Parts: sequence; structure tokens; C-alpha cells
Amino acid sequence: MDTADLMPQIDVPSTALFTDQYELTMLQAALKAGTAERRSVFEVFTRRLPAGRRYGVVAGTGRVLDAVRNFHFDPAVLGFLRARGIVDEATLDWLSDYRFSGDILGYPEGEVYFPGSPVLRVEGSFAECVLLETVILSILNHDSAIAAAASRMSSAAGGRRLIEMGARRTHELAAVAASRAAYIGGFDSTSDLAAGFRYGIPTVGTSAHAFTLLHDTERDAFRAQVDSFGGGTTLLVDTYDVAEAVRAAVEITGTGPGAVRIDSGDLLLVAHRVRQQLDELGARDTRIVVTSDLDEYAIASLAAAPVDAYGVGTQLVTGSGQPTCSMVYKLVARATSADPGAPLVPVAKKSTAGKQSVGGRKWAARRRDAQGVAEAEVLGTGPLPPEYEDGQLLVELVKGGEVVGREPLDAARERHRAARVALPLSAVQLSRGEPVIPTEYIG
Repeated sequence: MDTADLMPQIDVPSTALFTDQYELTMLQAALKAGTAERRSVFEVFTRRLPAGRRYGVVAGTGRVLDAVRNFHFDPAVLGFLRARGIVDEATLDWLSDYRFSGDILGYPEGEVYFPGSPVLRVEGSFAECVLLETVILSILNHDSAIAAAASRMSSAAGGRRLIEMGARRTHELAAVAASRAAYIGGFDSTSDLAAGFRYGIPTVGTSAHAFTLLHDTERDAFRAQVDSFGGGTTLLVDTYDVAEAVRAAVEITGTGPGAVRIDSGDLLLVAHRVRQQLDELGARDTRIVVTSDLDEYAIASLAAAPVDAYGVGTQLVTGSGQPTCSMVYKLVARATSADPGAPLVPVAKKSTAGKQSVGGRKWAARRRDAQGVAEAEVLGTGPLPPEYEDGQLLVELVKGGEVVGREPLDAARERHRAARVALPLSAVQLSRGEPVIPTEYIG
């Protein structure tokens, strides 16, 4: 059975109202004007990366495909629109038959992107494409922000394991999406069971301070946990005195628990002391897990510490200070009439203050040097030059309204690992800087 069928609160029956009202008012006016059926091309991109970020990470594509599939107006939704007088009856009649029948291309999930990169291209009639703007941006802006933060933390961790544990710091449904995005960005597991159920992400978790405080002594708490889960469990050792807790953990398990968790204090100092104590007690195989409001900078500062895994919550699920990617959804080309054979013409608004757009349906490719390291993000309109055929980035996701680009989550995770490795080494520096490669436009 598809587990998504068991989770209506996450995989909603209809995504049609995950939109802004002006999408529907534009639709009504375009239907009356006879322009609604003009063939159109919308692109999702960001004009700049968040301050200090060297690259972005595409995440949420699989959720976008689900949202497009579920974007339809059932009787209850139409009744709501009618009761509020949001659109007229002619528009309601049109919406009652809505199913996206166009094409969607995009950067595959897990790929990196840069300013101007057309991470998603939506093609079809103006009417059917314009309605998808809000839900697409909602998903991509959130998930890509989390994935970018996860990627930076993964780089800082240097191969040590990462646990996502931020469910209590965000909306309950956003937590599930955040776990998915974090897994793409390099995290290994999550504490959120809904994410494990929905997406198959490995789940972990043992006990909190409340469990220790419940018992008359810390030793009683440790014995209860070990009796239930065996000596391989992870024991939380900073409720009272860390040194005494470590001693008790080793004595109760005999050879040392599978891991100990430290959740407070000077983590660098405490980790070194705990490692020394564990080794002296013969528990050389016991791992050390640290938590406590970590971000990529804190993780990097612990590089010299004898730490085996990091648990990250608040900073991860809020994008480590950058909770959105500022992606936009812009019309870049449209037909001159509703005739199916009418030619497409580039369009772009004229604007100042850094909000300019580049018109025209774009291709995207990444130029690499002789060693395979990325040199530039190259964008252009018109035919794709032969020299960029091997490096083109857009792939088919939806064709004629049918999803063709679905893939396992692990494929996106592996793609991101490979994409990050192919960037210049400065991409993983945590100091502020410009995008690690430039974006170049070919006329």
C-alpha cells in the first residue's frame, strides 16, 4: 500500500486553494478578454542567493509533482469560491474541469542552482499555468531553503552523521517537508516519525531529560532504558553530573552504551572529557552524539572534537537564518494569440531596484573545466549550442499533464552529493562570499 494514502492530513485531496486570490481574478479577466488560452511559458528562478550563500539546492520537486497532480476544484472548493463571490459563474464552470495538461521541465531535485537559474519551467495555456504559481513557490522556497542549510551543515560535519530533530520548532506539516529536504541536503535520519512513514527516511530517538527526571535516580532511568532497548541504546548524560552519568552508563551496560548524548554546556570541552573518560573505562566503541541549538558554524567549530554525530533542530528547519530562497514565478514568453500555432514572443517587465527579469524560454547548462569542476552556469534562449548538450540541466517532469519525472528520494540525495562535489572547493566555505560560479547569458 502507498503510505501516502494513509495520510490525508499531509497528502491533501486538493491543492487548489493553496493559492492567492489574484490568480483567480487574473483568470476571470483573461477568460473574458479572450487571452486565457494563449500559450505561455513561466519560469521559477531567484535573482540572488541569500546573503553569504555560495550555491542553492533544488528541493521540493517531488512535492511539486504531487501538488500539480492534486490541483483540481472539487464541489466543496467551488462552493467556497461561489459563496465568497471570488469569481463569476463562467470562471467557476471553467475551473470545474481544470486539470493541468501542459509541460513542466526543471532542474532535477538535489541539483544546485545559481542566480537566474530556471529551476522550473511551466508551459501551457496562461489560464492553467498561472493558477499554479503560489503552490509551486510555496513548496520550492521552503524546501530549497532547508536543503541549502542542510547542505552547509553536511559539509561542515565532514562525514559525521547528522540527525534532523526540528519537528517541535516548526509547523507540524512543515516539519515533514523539512525532514525530506534535509535528507536531500545530506542529513542521515530524522526524529519525525511522520517523515519516516511518508518518505521512508530512517528514524532515530531514545529519551529526553524528562525520562531521567521521572525516575528516583539517574541509574534507575538508565537501567529502565537498557532493559527495554539493550546496551546499544543512546543514553542522555547531562541531566545532572556528566562524569557520574558516563560512569553509571558504562557500569550498567557492562561494555558501554551504543552512544551517549550531550545536550548542554561547552560541547567542545565536554566532548573531549567524555571521550577520555569512556576510553579509560574501556568503552572505546561508545559513540558521542551532541545536540543543543547547533548550526553549520557550531558544527564546524566542533571539527576537532571527538564527536560522532550531530542532532540539529531549530536552525535547520528555519533555514539557518534564511527561511526562503526568494524564488519568483514569472511569465517569460507568450503566444501572440490563442491560435495553437501562434509564435511565442519573449516578455519581461521593466523594473528597477534589482527586480529585472530576462525574457524568453531558456535552456540551462553548466560549463565545466577539464577536471570536471563547474566554471559557470550558462543560460540562453533559442537553440542549445552543441558544446552545451552534455551539460544541460533541465529534465522533463510533466509531459502533456502526465508526471514523467518521479524518482526515489535517495536519487535526489545522491545527485546533490555529486553536484556539490563538482563545485569549486570554495563552495563549502562558511565565510560570506559571492556565488561560487557566475551566471552567464547567451543572447
